[in-house]
Amino acid sequence: MEIRIANISDLGSITEIYNQAILTKNATADIYPVETESRINWFNEHTPDKYPIFVAVIDDKVVGWISLSPYRQGRAALRYTAEVSYYLHTDFQGRKIGSQLLEFVINECPNYQIKTLFSIILEHNIVSIKLMKKFGFEQWAYLPNVADFDGVEYGQVYYGRRVYE
Repeated sequence: MEIRIANISDLGSITEIYNQAILTKNATADIYPVETESRINWFNEHTPDKYPIFVAVIDDKVVGWISLSPYRQGRAALRYTAEVSYYLHTDFQGRKIGSQLLEFVINECPNYQIKTLFSIILEHNIVSIKLMKKFGFEQWAYLPNVADFDGVEYGQVYYGRRVYE
């Protein structure tokens, strides 16, 4: 498996994987599938020099992705903190690709001057919570009943850790 910085030609695959996650109702708070064109601005906001998107590639197929996003963009005191998000193609889940992506990003954080990482996870996404704990992330916050999926409410948990000093 190769992990590399995403380029615009990967956006269709990134969007396909994200739409798979939307349908699960446990990996993102988005509830409607998105179009590739609607993700262009999001993609462009993830500049390779500060807040990159990385893709996992097997046999020339994007099978997962992970991104660093600014936390409270524009607030200078928070410039060393980033949100990490990751998604895997349904055909490639359970193969430790998420672990490889997260480990890769943690190791890359010093190159982007990211000292603190956190992830926002729906409380019923047990797989992601276990992944965070595996890499030393701790629960920093719980927001009860903030996500509504067709009348079923779930909370969000924030998992974070310091990745370097």
